[in-house]
Amino acid sequence: MEVCKGRPENCDGRLSKEIRVYDMLDRLGIEYYRVDHAPANQMEACRDIDKTLGIVICKNLFLCNRQKTRFYLLMMPADKPYRTRTFSKLAKSSRLSFGTPEDMERLLDVTPGSVSIMGVMNDKNCEVRLYIDKEVLERDYIGCHPCINTSSIRMKTTDVTEKFLPKTGHQYTVVDLPYEFDEE
Repeated sequence: MEVCKGRPENCDGRLSKEIRVYDMLDRLGIEYYRVDHAPANQMEACRDIDKTLGIVICKNLFLCNRQKTRFYLLMMPADKPYRTRTFSKLAKSSRLSFGTPEDMERLLDVTPGSVSIMGVMNDKNCEVRLYIDKEVLERDYIGCHPCINTSSIRMKTTDVTEKFLPKTGHQYTVVDLPYEFDEE
């Protein structure tokens, strides 16, 4: 894997949703570094990507309530365990589960394995509520997929929170998810 600054020189064969990410980042003046790689469908596959980009890629979970009336994107450190009950309390929503691939594609224009904060740019009606673990925000850089899991990008966390998210219209809620859980 080779680290490249900015968008690919040749975009032939790339999906339009990936190109739209690069277009938006360039328009906003956000500097980013990119690597292309084999599909990274699991967090384990991201370890080599992390090393190459010098970051830790976030775990991104697309969730919804049972009625499918509220949708959530949770960004958290890859090594933190996710427990539905804990996040449900923080989000003040019971019976959360993983959203369907169909809802993921309809709302964020991403498929399973490609979920990232970049997808909120496709959520024009701000139907997806964004939650970010405080540890992610404490890091200098955020690593994520540009709406496709065959590339990964690194950019400054402040660029994401101060430039990218305001342009998408999405607010975010900071959560402090624990590493260990008490028996409930």
